[in-house]
Amino acid sequence: MYPTSERPALGRFVYDQVQALAKLTEVEVFSFDGGSAGAYLRAARSLRERNPRGGRFDIVHAHFGLSAWPGLAAPARARAVTLHGTDLAHPRSRLITAAALPAYDLVATVSEPLADSLPRLVVRGRRAVLPCGVDLERFVPIPRREARERLGLDTERSFVLFPADPARREKRYDRAKVVADVAAAPLHALGGVDPELVPFWVNAASAVLVPSEREGFGLAVLEALACDVPVLATPVGIHAEALANVDGTLCAEFDADRWGAALAPHLEADDPRIAGRASAERYSSDRMAQRVLEAWQSLV
Repeated sequence: MYPTSERPALGRFVYDQVQALAKLTEVEVFSFDGGSAGAYLRAARSLRERNPRGGRFDIVHAHFGLSAWPGLAAPARARAVTLHGTDLAHPRSRLITAAALPAYDLVATVSEPLADSLPRLVVRGRRAVLPCGVDLERFVPIPRREARERLGLDTERSFVLFPADPARREKRYDRAKVVADVAAAPLHALGGVDPELVPFWVNAASAVLVPSEREGFGLAVLEALACDVPVLATPVGIHAEALANVDGTLCAEFDADRWGAALAPHLEADDPRIAGRASAERYSSDRMAQRVLEAWQSLV
């Protein structure tokens, strides 16, 4: 779950956390393609051969439950793992993840709601909530016309944005399509989009739709808030907390008519904006990295 040249959007949030942590301490990254059981075995062998200064790392921190297994091969004073959602929601991944957790000194989830689904009987170490956070240097308000020109879009035509790959069923592109149809608005999705262009897509949209069935965290909502762009979302992950008291947003169970009514005024405005950035700042990648560092320090 880390960007590659072929898949630059893969795990970009982990990359952002690494960059934020690198401002605070020394970090070495080991990433691998986890597409098969053999890939995890090869990763474990490679990690076993690592020779860190002093003979072992202070902390080995795995991201995503399946990565906890090769993480055990690296010499370390303490071990941590962050679980992101699918590793607990998918039945097979949950079993494999749960089997590794007793060996970890710290088991973290990216949100409080996700922590409720932890298999607690196998967690012997400490527990924590350690989100990756939103990169506030990339996600900033950009004038809508400028963003649309950058993307080669019609500067006068409003559209709504589905900030995920439609192929990810839990993100519920079907719901977003229904709302867009109710509002008679074009709908764009972010599947396969260069991560460096995502802030332009968010700012180019009149509103962002996040009708997810489940979320481990809810980064897309924070990215919209950081750009002061209106966002409509279901109450999963951190959505309810992040959107509380932010006028112009909606956090509610999916209902096409209600969502369509909430969307309508944003489509009518030339450059609809909300005061969302202050809420997003609570979850900045820099603040979340500080929380990770403090968790590491508590272990060693």
